[in-house]
Amino acid sequence: MSPEVTGDAGRLVILGGGVMGEAILAGVLASGWGADDVVVTEPSTARGADLAARYGIRCVVGNAAAVRDADTVVVALKPKDVGPVLAEIAGSLAPAALLVSVAAGLPCSFYERRVPAGTAVVRVMPNTPAVIGRGASAISAGAHATEQHLARTERILARTGLVVRAAEKDLDAVTAISGSGPAYVFYVVDALAEAGVLLGLTRDRARQLAVATVAGAAALLEESGEHPVILRERVSSPGGTTVAALRELDAHGVRAGFLAAAEAARDRSRELAAEADAAPGV
Repeated sequence: MSPEVTGDAGRLVILGGGVMGEAILAGVLASGWGADDVVVTEPSTARGADLAARYGIRCVVGNAAAVRDADTVVVALKPKDVGPVLAEIAGSLAPAALLVSVAAGLPCSFYERRVPAGTAVVRVMPNTPAVIGRGASAISAGAHATEQHLARTERILARTGLVVRAAEKDLDAVTAISGSGPAYVFYVVDALAEAGVLLGLTRDRARQLAVATVAGAAALLEESGEHPVILRERVSSPGGTTVAALRELDAHGVRAGFLAAAEAARDRSRELAAEADAAPGV
């Protein structure tokens, strides 16, 4: 059951009104956060006006003024933009403010070196299905974050989907699996639909069947609790069509491709942190 936000939720500021910022905004409002207690900063005035109109919250351009007296600040920015924004807001953060980062690749220490000493930081690795409440997020505590800070972060993310706790050393791996994972699934669906077209189906029908098949298979995995190998074996009759297809997937190195892709995503996550640290002026 998703935890509901009570009256002591405090003032929440979301830096960045992009896809993930909006997903978190929608989630906190659905959890009971008052619209009057939520502010979003967004450099695009058109985008800000749209968010304000649809959600009834205040959307502003200036980051430093927005975070003043905020209890929680969610950093929903591209990694390259985080350093300059931290420099902008560091002097305005309340001493007890919690910083929640959803920027890929940036460790808690990146924030802790750029904000007042003792500031609590929680790092989050979400994914895009959070926009429909079906995301998967992992959270980890920085040096000064307490159990209460982790619990507050879980409340913020409660309506975005699954939320698990993980050691920060594992978050680059989480990025590779669930953070980038939706794109792998979209890739598979596209390939499966393309195969349908090759075999004579119309493009619309092939896509419809591919999407429903992947969604249904995922639901079956989730609801049955069975290991994927068990479910795969149940549809792999000896000498049948599925066995023939799986043999071709193995022959073409599909499994090895996924392993290599995950390693590449993990390595890129590490590189993003190094690049952000090396950026001039931050």
